[in-house]
Amino acid sequence: MTILGYILASLAAYFLGSISPGIILSSSRGTDIRSQGSKSTGATNMTRVMGFRYGLITFLGDFVKATLSVLLGRLIAGEPGALLAGLFVVVGHNWPAFYQFKGGKGIACSVAVLLWICTPQALIGCVAAILVIIFTRYVSLGSLTMLVVSAVLIVFAKPFWPVGVWSLALLALGLYQHRANISRLLKGTESKLVLKSADKK
Repeated sequence: MTILGYILASLAAYFLGSISPGIILSSSRGTDIRSQGSKSTGATNMTRVMGFRYGLITFLGDFVKATLSVLLGRLIAGEPGALLAGLFVVVGHNWPAFYQFKGGKGIACSVAVLLWICTPQALIGCVAAILVIIFTRYVSLGSLTMLVVSAVLIVFAKPFWPVGVWSLALLALGLYQHRANISRLLKGTESKLVLKSADKK
């Protein structure tokens, strides 16, 4: 039954993760966010393309689905279920079954699951990320900072198995999804965040 619980928690989280607020919102405005900007369905691209309001709603939607996944995973299979759900909701967000496996980069979902499972470490990671974004205006660099700082702190503060390995898996997913951003950061060609004065109508 434990193995079945782990499978159920993982599948439920994956399909919750596959629900894309970014695609739903952009479709409601007659477009597909995956064809614009960075082609990511996440909050940063939604902010750049459609404005701050849509970016914020997208972030909150992704945060909520990740929160629900962790809570459901914990309900089904305890703390291991929460860890699995936290990982698979990010996988579902990045490669959604409902949208030809073309999704986002998983940062809002990662923030949510880290806050729910490793709160102190995640809070420090979030503060570091906010400072990086404020001073550099590189959202991608801030996102990666959050993942790296959180993972390092978790590895030192928590048992390496399973929590440390779990945090490194989240970091690996984030690094993979940001590989193009990392390349642009190294070349100095990464786009900086510029908020629109008004949302697109």
